[in-house]
Amino acid sequence: MTELDFFAVCPPGLEPQLAAECAALGFKRGKPEPGGVTLRGNWSEVWRANLELRGATRILVRLGSFPAFHLAQLDKRSRKFPWRDTLEPHVPVKVEVATNRKSKIYHAGAAAERVEKAVSAAMDAPISPEAEVAIKVRIDRDLVTISVDTSGESLHKRGHKVATGKAPIRETLAALLLRACGYDGRQTVVDPMCGSGTFLLEAAEIAADLQPGRDRAFAFQSLATFDPDGFATLVRAGSGPTPMHRFYGYDRDQGAIDGARRNAEAAGVDQICTFGCQPLSELTPPEGEPGLVIVNPPYGTRIGNKGQLYALYGTLGRVLAERFRGWRVGIVTSDQALAHATGFDLTSGPVIDNGGIKVKLYQADLSR
Repeated sequence: MTELDFFAVCPPGLEPQLAAECAALGFKRGKPEPGGVTLRGNWSEVWRANLELRGATRILVRLGSFPAFHLAQLDKRSRKFPWRDTLEPHVPVKVEVATNRKSKIYHAGAAAERVEKAVSAAMDAPISPEAEVAIKVRIDRDLVTISVDTSGESLHKRGHKVATGKAPIRETLAALLLRACGYDGRQTVVDPMCGSGTFLLEAAEIAADLQPGRDRAFAFQSLATFDPDGFATLVRAGSGPTPMHRFYGYDRDQGAIDGARRNAEAAGVDQICTFGCQPLSELTPPEGEPGLVIVNPPYGTRIGNKGQLYALYGTLGRVLAERFRGWRVGIVTSDQALAHATGFDLTSGPVIDNGGIKVKLYQADLSR
């Protein structure tokens, strides 16, 4: 089968974590680049990437490239492009163009119009901004690179979440942050401000070896290259026994806890997740070996008054220092001063985007 270059997209700053996940799952190449990881394989590997990569936002397949120095040339070469090798006739398509002043073609709207006409003429396909199949065109230094988005909806939409919290963290980001904390599916995880339970659900699914995309559809299922029988061989249930470790989530909001329980049931991990409504001051460690405490507390940006949050972070630090000796801690916040209000000796990672807010992952090791 033909080998393809494809690109797994992730939040900038977390490329090393996604590359490590790709390597762990046996994907070829795995070269980190700004905004993701370049992989290589056949269409079956593209389907598997959508199905199994927890940290990827979407999977783009590079279909080809050609130089173009003006719109007429873009029009002509787009009409000669082998669209039928990938696209299915009559299936709606949308075209998204990214260009810059380093190229002679710098008007994205005009470029998109030319490519749309070429696709429509070749495939008799309607052009629609709501189409599931998206053609991504990048024009950089007069080189036109054409890719197809094989995911459709962002891969953070796992297909089984029924409740969301006030300021949820995306599942893909949660998975990468768990990996950044050294989580490998073999440790107990506690989230004392769990909201809708995203960190715990991701951790539990990793431990149970569940494919993140098992309950959703993908754009590649509408492409000419799709083989339903071949794809069906890739979809599987968890391959191991029920994990020995458990996952504990707490929140002072009963509605959030009720939602987290429903999410765990929908994901099939409710048997290994425990949720409780309680304030931070009542947090105690579960029995067994120390594990990971990971928390995405309020930053004062969308939730909470920043002045009052120093006391909250201080309480978090005191409770963990007194009761969670030997545990590792990961704290996601947008404010360095709030992080240091915990009193921990912290290390921090790169700046990452969480729903438009710039945050960092701060870590502490309470065994020291």
